[in-house]
Amino acid sequence: MAMTPFQQVLDAHRDLVWRVCVAAAGRNDADDCFQETWLAALRAYPRLDDGANVRAWLVTIAQRKAIDAHRGRARRPVAAGELPDAPAPARPESDDGLWDAVRALPPGQRAAITLRYAGDLRPREVAQALGISDEAARRRIADGLKSLRLEVQPT
Repeated sequence: MAMTPFQQVLDAHRDLVWRVCVAAAGRNDADDCFQETWLAALRAYPRLDDGANVRAWLVTIAQRKAIDAHRGRARRPVAAGELPDAPAPARPESDDGLWDAVRALPPGQRAAITLRYAGDLRPREVAQALGISDEAARRRIADGLKSLRLEVQPT
């Protein structure tokens, strides 16, 4: 059985991979994460098994690239410059508030929530992507949702 041309895979899953990158890495790092995901996928695609779940495989790569972006951000120096005398104005409300809260979750819960909701994977696929049991994946999703409910209260 011949493999689907990579361009068709890219066309079919581009939007899904973009959503995962934005949700997991944030808008600032999403472009780099998106490009790194496709470069890694292009390199590994010839070695992919014929029966592999390409969608879950791509989401896993995107999630791992987002983790790399988080690690890289933690290592980068932050320029402080001169501090203003007055405090900065409060950040306006945006749709990213929920995803900011997701990015603040512990790594296991963050990965499970991102794969489940941004990647639209079933709990079994989340478990496979993270290399954990189905029950552990369901537990991480449930714990993450519980933390989000406590953190993000509707007004």
